[in-house]
Amino acid sequence: MRIGSGIDVHAFGPGDHIMLGGVRVPHSRGVVAHSDGDVVLHALTDALLGAAGLGDIGQHFQDTDPRWKGADSKRFVRGALEMLRARKLRVGNADVTVLAEAPKLAPIREQIRQGLEQLLEVPPGAVNVKATTTEKLGFLGRAEGIAAQAVVLLLDAP
Repeated sequence: MRIGSGIDVHAFGPGDHIMLGGVRVPHSRGVVAHSDGDVVLHALTDALLGAAGLGDIGQHFQDTDPRWKGADSKRFVRGALEMLRARKLRVGNADVTVLAEAPKLAPIREQIRQGLEQLLEVPPGAVNVKATTTEKLGFLGRAEGIAAQAVVLLLDAP
């Protein structure tokens, strides 16, 4: 049994949507990022890699590599899962928190949760998704960006 955590932050920039957990969410701003800037999937990738002792997302999917320009961040999670399988590890559960003043997560929470369960190949109920604000404090409170945290439990694969 191994536990890993991840965090990701992106500044808001030009655009009309953001990606959260693989879901396209209409928003008044986009994010500044090399890939699609999905903070949920980036934090989740770091948590998976960290739990397995495999470093971090930047070591495996460098933001200077043109292959990842505009990339769907599901590719990073899938890549991390391949590395886990090679080490005979599987995901037991995951817990994700989005930190932002906006957009509100409630309308899409279930869609994100179900998508993450499918992506991680875990049974229903093995992924939790929640959101919080920073009570208008700091760069997140000023709506300058968005952040996510993820914690995962890895188990030995059968």
